[in-house]
Amino acid sequence: MDKDKIAELIEDKHSELIKWLAQQPIDSWTKGPEGKWTTGQQALHLLQSIIPLNNALSMPKFLLRLKFGKANRPVRDYNTIVNRYHEKLNKVKGKTFKGSQNMKVPRIDEKEYILNRLQTESKKLQYKTNKISDTNLDTVVLPHPLMGKMPIRELIMWTAYHVEHHTETLKAKY
Repeated sequence: MDKDKIAELIEDKHSELIKWLAQQPIDSWTKGPEGKWTTGQQALHLLQSIIPLNNALSMPKFLLRLKFGKANRPVRDYNTIVNRYHEKLNKVKGKTFKGSQNMKVPRIDEKEYILNRLQTESKKLQYKTNKISDTNLDTVVLPHPLMGKMPIRELIMWTAYHVEHHTETLKAKY
């Protein structure tokens, strides 16, 4: 998938999520299915996952190569990434990874801030996606807590799907 399409995907998925969240009754922010995250926690989780990616993309790429290495395989397509993500999710059977364990329940008065930050971080990711070279997108790898090291292009595509995954969960169960 080329950079323009990836940036467009990031925009579409985040816009759909933010629009849905903004239209929900305010009291739904602190509610969720029994034993599951609240709506606010879902949004906070997505914010917590995009910020480190944007921070990493702000670093010099040679430092990322030094720290994490280079890709040792061709970039996978979007559908392959989505399928691998579901395989990995099925293997861990609902286990939550370090950054999202014991997540606080965002207060109702934090909703607007979290939605604004999500939108801002999405715009940053779109900009950075379009500015990074294709070579760096395909050869520089970053770690993902579930998927392992991934080329940046794959990680950005996964980020778009991650938002879609949570949006679908919210629409179906909340």
